Amino acid sequence: MTTESQKPEGEKQCPMAWHGAKLDFSKDMSYGDYLGLDQILSAQHPRSPNHNEMLFIIQHQTSELWIKLMLHELHGVRHHIHIGDLPPAFKMLSRVARIMDQLVHAWDVLATMTPSEYTAIRPYLGNSSGFQSHQYRELEYLLGNKNSTMLKVHESKPEAHASLDAALHAPSIYDESIMLLARNGFDIDPQRLQLDWTQTVQSNDSVKQAWLKVYGAPEKHWVFYELAEKLVDMETAFRIWRFRHVTTVERIIGFKTGTGGTAGVSYLRKMLDVVLFPELFSLRTEL
Repeated sequence: MTTESQKPEGEKQCPMAWHGAKLDFSKDMSYGDYLGLDQILSAQHPRSPNHNEMLFIIQHQTSELWIKLMLHELHGVRHHIHIGDLPPAFKMLSRVARIMDQLVHAWDVLATMTPSEYTAIRPYLGNSSGFQSHQYRELEYLLGNKNSTMLKVHESKPEAHASLDAALHAPSIYDESIMLLARNGFDIDPQRLQLDWTQTVQSNDSVKQAWLKVYGAPEKHWVFYELAEKLVDMETAFRIWRFRHVTTVERIIGFKTGTGGTAGVSYLRKMLDVVLFPELFSLRTEL
């Protein structure tokens, strides 16, 4: 066996070197410093003695991080649609759809938790529930599913409440898309352009007719054609994410009442009926 002292000079390794990598970070920012890993990795505080609670916590914490990124992207989408600069919006919408794909597969991990394992940690959850996520609620507001009643949940958190209230009273991404159609010569009902933004959008025939013109001559209206398909792609991903949520919850808790007091699976199934961009789906029957 060749010892370190017998190795050729070029093969000898300095004790403080490893493939040229910097090893001393006593005075410089490290990977962990940049990412705030001390804070992130110390943010899991299981309340039960059950081994499986760590999975439950990390599943929901990572989901909130992905939602934070989606909000970052969607605020950018809304801005770029508002100013009529669509190519960056297309890139961001594609990214959001792929994040939703990622979240769909995250449910596969939580689905490894059995009903008996969840039952062991459920008493320690109190009344905490996913529907109380202010980030998820803001996501829905940005996508046009407005519900002012849910603001009450966040009254004890002024910063979250203010962010949600602003999203509730602002046009959604789809509202901005429709206003952009109108600014580019499409005949949109004036009432649709002057809605109470706090209300969930209802289908409007003038909007459907505008999108039908786009789909009837995509080569003439290509930028709007691409916008429509990016929106449909994102909503499709969102529906799959919701569906996977429902099936995972049913697999783990059946039809028990949710910890936050909702009807659990029955409540989540009703959410599957929500259509964010109604005209973009209904027009397909008429093409």
